[in-house]
Amino acid sequence: MQRQLSLFYDLSEGTPLPRPVNVASIPQRSPFRYPGGKTWFVPTFRGWMTSLKVKPRVLVEPFAGGGIISLTALFENWVEMAVMVELDDEIASVWETIVNGDAEWLAHQILTFPMTRENVEEELQRVPRTRREQAFQTILKNRTLHGGILAKGSRFIKYGENGKGIGSRWYPSTLAQRIVNLNHIVSRIDFRHDDGLKVMGEFASRGDVVYFVDPPYTAGRKQAGRRLYKHHQIDHNRLFTICKSLSGDFLMTYEDSEEIREMVRKHRFQMRLIPMRNTHHATLMELVIGRDLSWLSELPIVRELGAKYKV
Repeated sequence: MQRQLSLFYDLSEGTPLPRPVNVASIPQRSPFRYPGGKTWFVPTFRGWMTSLKVKPRVLVEPFAGGGIISLTALFENWVEMAVMVELDDEIASVWETIVNGDAEWLAHQILTFPMTRENVEEELQRVPRTRREQAFQTILKNRTLHGGILAKGSRFIKYGENGKGIGSRWYPSTLAQRIVNLNHIVSRIDFRHDDGLKVMGEFASRGDVVYFVDPPYTAGRKQAGRRLYKHHQIDHNRLFTICKSLSGDFLMTYEDSEEIREMVRKHRFQMRLIPMRNTHHATLMELVIGRDLSWLSELPIVRELGAKYKV
């Protein structure tokens, strides 16, 4: 039986961390400014896909959110189809609008909206009559609320970049172009407004399916997901059990905590820490979890840390 390793970067020795991935170097495919977004993870995702012995047909992303991993997989032809699953009704309305053929309508609404605090408040007070109207309001909220956070209690951007205030994250031409560009791959998106764990179970017996799993971080003491997401409640033990049952490979990301480390050990998975940068530009370490992470040692960002991993 293959030996299972637990690999951790030793933070106690004071060695400077390598620089995290510069997200400006990654193609920006998603219309969302999303808390916990995985743009920084794209190079690691590519490394994982390259390491697979057989090219998968389908990628399942059970907690899609901004969807950058699924979109990258489709635009770069790593898979034929992406199953994007999102339980949040507002986020789902955006993906449903795009998948159902209204991307150009949504782009037009963005391009023609006169961005002022008064106009934003007036628009968000309206009760949307259609799914696509809800989608536009969701994009508007995502781009004008602090941190892009849609959860209850989030407030409008006050100062923003260079003092531009509420419109500092509103780039209508860029956003519209991203949304229209999705028409190139929309026929290969199977979007589900559903429970991600349930959908994973539907595909569990298929060997031609892989999974990128990025759940709300609500295990351990920090529990950032409770503040960032409306649907933050998740049975982490059940998620790990489902991953154990999958015929296809999976890659999972988590905030580092002893509770998650224990689950990894219990299910005999492997784990490593890699650096990422949060919205406050601080470098943090995040757990990557899978069955076999030997391929990670070939990535430049991990090679820099290689001598400091503990086995």
